[in-house]
This record gives sequence, structure tokens and C-alpha cells, in this order.
Amino acid sequence: MTSRSTLLALTLFTLSGVAAHAAELPQIKLTESNKVLACATPGRLMAYLKSNNPKIQDKFENIATDYMRHGQEIGVRWDYAFFQMLVETGYLKFTGDVDVKQNNFAGLGATGKGAKGESFPDVSTGVRAHLQHILMYTGTPVEDPVAQRTRDVQAWGVLTKWQQTIKRPMTFKDLTSKWAPTSKAYPRDIVSVAERFEDGICKQDDPNPELVAEAGGTPQPRAESKASSKKSKTAVAQATEAPPAASPDAPASSPDASAPAASASEVQVLNQSGPGEEPPKAAAALPAAEEAPAKLAAGATADQAAKGTGKKTEMAAAAMPGKAATETAAAPAAGAKCKVWQASYGGAKAIIIKAQAEKMTNYTVLDVNDGSEKREADAYIAAYAKGGATVGEFNSSAQALEKAFQLCPEG
Repeated sequence: MTSRSTLLALTLFTLSGVAAHAAELPQIKLTESNKVLACATPGRLMAYLKSNNPKIQDKFENIATDYMRHGQEIGVRWDYAFFQMLVETGYLKFTGDVDVKQNNFAGLGATGKGAKGESFPDVSTGVRAHLQHILMYTGTPVEDPVAQRTRDVQAWGVLTKWQQTIKRPMTFKDLTSKWAPTSKAYPRDIVSVAERFEDGICKQDDPNPELVAEAGGTPQPRAESKASSKKSKTAVAQATEAPPAASPDAPASSPDASAPAASASEVQVLNQSGPGEEPPKAAAALPAAEEAPAKLAAGATADQAAKGTGKKTEMAAAAMPGKAATETAAAPAAGAKCKVWQASYGGAKAIIIKAQAEKMTNYTVLDVNDGSEKREADAYIAAYAKGGATVGEFNSSAQALEKAFQLCPEG
């Protein structure tokens, strides 16, 4: 028989466990210090969803991509919004009042006692409605909301007094206290979904890395390389690769000034820009989530860039990958312009990707995962670089950077 003191201890342990879990829920708005999980790519999220519900309808095949695309534009942590959606819908099984045909992924307007809530014409619109409703909780005005529920709550100022009591950035924990005020388990359920994802599929290779580029999202910045990068003054023959087609720009903006810009990926140029030069622009994010390009440093020398100095501006990589041997890599001819860039899929190994963009030769040092070099290079090619070439594979970024500055000695 269990004693009353034991039951009390178990109760206190359970309640403290709920509080600990709830405390792990992040801020709602995307900021430089509050970014989406690096491993939370549409490909992995869909794999996680299907592992819990293998029989999802075909119309939901792009739902994770929709969350990334709209979430980056609206400026909210779309990864935790996705986890909340999984809780609300039972991994899209829709066992509650809301019907699968409604495309209502957060129970908007479903207030209980059989009230089915709102319906949206397609999956993408339903996702946007969910994310807008989340943003509304922060007090940020939502222009032309999709959901009538969002319109009404915002217009009537239902949350205004409560929002004014919170003197710090709004979190998903705060949101759950109003979203499901009678359920102590609700925040724990969201954290539990997130933890199972992080402990499992999050650690695996992205089965569909190209979905990141389709979503047009912003990858996570990573720490700048601390490797010492030396420059060589040796010039060799000009490369023979044909110039690949350039990627079109795909700018997007967030309604929150503190949130990162939506579609342009960020890279770091590690050598000096010439007078009047503008860094090349490209379209989308790296095609997987562990890519963590840092910001581009225009006007920084190689040694400055290795220490993280130099004027910074948000830009995107224009490198175009392929495959070639390191020993035969060629530098630009005398008088030609070149730059060294760095981006990452999070791995310890590195490859150099060479690309020709108009009158500029770009060398990108791309960190790749052991055993996934070709797959990640191919994904990068699909997103950026039709016709490009890989000019070397290395055991570390430091070795690749050393070679890159031999190939591109100007600075």
C-alpha cells in the first residue's frame, strides 16, 4: 500500500515536472537569439509526422513546408507551432470536434460542446491562419487576418490587458495559459512532442533536404570559423567550367522588426571585396537545416574574417557545386575577381564549391556530414548551382579554407 506521504511526494514530483517542461517552451517571435531548431527541416518534420501517423492524406504532404514558409514570413517559431499542431490534431488524425476537411490545425473557433470551428479552403491557408493567431498573442497587430477568430479577438481587445501584464517577450508557455487555461497537461504535451522529435529523427539525415529551398526559409546562423586562413599569392590557370545559370532573388520580410528576414540565406565572405564590388545575391536557403551560414562580411581580410571582424550585411550564397579533384582545382586568371564564402550543413568535413557568377568566381567552403557528402552537395546543387563544380574534399573547414585562399589569393 502506498502511504499518503509517498502519494504527496509523487504529486509534487509530477507538478514540478510539468513546470520544468513548460519552462522549456521558447519565445513565440523569431529573433536572432530565438531561432528555429537547426534540425527542424520540413523533411525531418514530415518524417516525424509520418512515423506517428503513416496514413496521412496526400493533401498534407507539404504541410511542414507551409509552416516553414509562412512562419518565416510572419516571424514566429514555426517549429513549435508545428508541434502544437500535432498536439491539436493528434498528428493529423483529427479525432476531436474539428474535421479533417476543415484545414483547421489549431481548433480556431472550436470552443467545445461539438462546435467545429472555422474552415479554410486549403492546407496552406489553414497553416497561415494558425501562425497568425499565434502572432496575435504577442500583441503584434496582424493585418488582414485569415481567421475570423483572430479578427474578433484582435478587434475586441480580448487579450490586451493580459498582454500588458507581461513585461518580457511572450513565450509559448504564456500562450498555453490562455489557449488551454484549464489544462495543466497542454504545455507538457507540446514539449513532449518536441522532445521526442529532438531525441529521434532530429539526429538523422534529412530525407528531403530540397524542401528547405522550396520553403524559401532562412537557415540558422552559426558561429564564425576560428580557423586561421592564410592567403597565397600564387596565380594559376583560369578554370574551364562553363558559367552556371544564376539564381533569382527571392526576398521576403517579417512583420516583426526583430525577426530575421525570411528568404535570403546568410553566408560569410572571408576575403576582401574589391573597390565598388557588391557581393553576389542568391535565392533561397541552403537545402537542409543544419546549414548554418553566418553573415557576409564585405570588406574583411581573410585574417579579419577568421576572427569575425569586418562590416556585415545580410546576403546569400551564389556558389554552384559539382565535383572535381582538389589537385586540379584552378584559380581565376590574373585580373579576374574572386571571393571565398563559407556555409555549413553542420558536419566536420568540408568541400570547396566553385562557381562563376558573371565576372566573379566564388569559392564556397561547405561543411558536410561524413557519409552524406554527395547527397548534401547534390541538394546544394539543386538549390543554387546547376552546372557548378566541387573542387575538393577535406577533413576539416580549416583545411578547406587554407586551400580556398590558395585558389583565391586576392585580398
